[in-house]
Amino acid sequence: MTKANILEASNWFEVLLTARRTQVAVMRLEAGGVSSESLNTHAESDQVLLVLEGAVRAEIGSEKGELVRGTWSLFPPERHTGFAPLARRPP
Repeated sequence: MTKANILEASNWFEVLLTARRTQVAVMRLEAGGVSSESLNTHAESDQVLLVLEGAVRAEIGSEKGELVRGTWSLFPPERHTGFAPLARRPP
């Protein structure tokens, strides 16, 4: 069994596991930040985005949408992706 604790990640982006078709990473985006300056792809692995806090604007291929705390999205290899935090909304 391979495991890692996301609470122990110390960088804004940290890869926790890389396998043949899977990569697990944790990313912290501050207000005004973006996942990268341009859209990127992962040629051989599916990606899952799980929002643990706040809200994120996600661009996956030609689709754009918002994900809020507790929601997730699965997208296949070779899709251009980009993410940016949204302003926090009052509870």
